[in-house]
Amino acid sequence: MTIKPRDDKERLIVALLADSMKEAEAMVKLLKGDVHTFEVGAPTYTSLGPDVVKMIHHHGCRVYLDLKYHDIPSTVAKAVAAATKLGVAMLNVHASGGEEMLRRSVDAARDAAGGKSKMPMVFGVTVLTSMESLGDIGIQFEVREQVVRLAKLSHECGLHGVVASPLEIAPIRKACGEKFIIVTTGVRPIGSAAQDQRRIASPIMAIAAGADYLVVGRPVVQAKDPRSVVRQILKEIS
Repeated sequence: MTIKPRDDKERLIVALLADSMKEAEAMVKLLKGDVHTFEVGAPTYTSLGPDVVKMIHHHGCRVYLDLKYHDIPSTVAKAVAAATKLGVAMLNVHASGGEEMLRRSVDAARDAAGGKSKMPMVFGVTVLTSMESLGDIGIQFEVREQVVRLAKLSHECGLHGVVASPLEIAPIRKACGEKFIIVTTGVRPIGSAAQDQRRIASPIMAIAAGADYLVVGRPVVQAKDPRSVVRQILKEIS
């Protein structure tokens, strides 16, 4: 499986925000000429289940399963194995689950896929982009310091990369090297509302900082003309 994106259409991942299969499929049909990968997050997966993954595959596109697994190591390993068997191209787990959970996630993906070359990319979620501080959950480090700490742990445990905000790309790259994948959320095209995201940047700023993949959801799928927004983002990052 290709790790680094080969072109700008591979860089951009659109997050589906649908509670019906009809709505989800309409968005995939509309955008599949410009987007190779669609993110399926917890709301969409909870509403539609594995069938939404099958639908995206039916249209020749890839799936980034964004369920942020975080549980005891054996439970997460089983979930990762099940996701791998669905044929998803990418999935994620919370890096704060710790070393054993992370290592077992990678092992489960590799074993379920039948080998390293066929396994999905496994990313560690660092700190959610809705958070500006960590004091309320008892962590005394600054956000950036904690993000880099979790990125280094993910790298040491064999994950392909991490999910982080645009503001932490540079220190992650410095700490983990050029081959480490950085999936950037909190991407907002110029003129878009931040909504509940806090640590954000525009697509071109994220790419310039060194992001490999950009995940954009509401600014695309809630737009009057989603395809136009996608094409504007692609034009901007190219």
